[in-house]
Amino acid sequence: MSVPVLAPFPGKVVALSEVPDQVFAEQIVGSGVALDPDRTRGTLTVTAPIAGKIVKLHPHAFVLLGGGVGVLVHLGIDTVKLKGEGFELLATEGDTVEAGAPIVAFDPTEIAATGYSVICPIVVMDSAKDSVDTDTIGTTVDSGGLLFDSP
Repeated sequence: MSVPVLAPFPGKVVALSEVPDQVFAEQIVGSGVALDPDRTRGTLTVTAPIAGKIVKLHPHAFVLLGGGVGVLVHLGIDTVKLKGEGFELLATEGDTVEAGAPIVAFDPTEIAATGYSVICPIVVMDSAKDSVDTDTIGTTVDSGGLLFDSP
């Protein structure tokens, strides 16, 4: 049974191949898409793309497990080096949340000012390469819009 994966914040959908990180670009973590966040809205609330349990939560990334799939949302590239600066946690690791629940807040313009990429991969962990329907690439989505159905 596939799980609908929703946009955790507004932005433009881009291919993982465009992510400036080989692990994501080559789908080593899993298949999915990336979002280039809307930088006109200031601080964005990043929401849960699926209902489930937060099994990993860092300021720059989180993993939700629900419906038999794990979904990773990674906020920017190499942003782990910011040691949480510029991110605000709105949930706790171990929480069970509904899709759309707030998890993290960040201002993509502030993160971009540090020199790090704000492209945000959203992938289904351990899924086969190219197993996600990427019809949304090139479109702009709002928070809660459908990105893809999990494989």
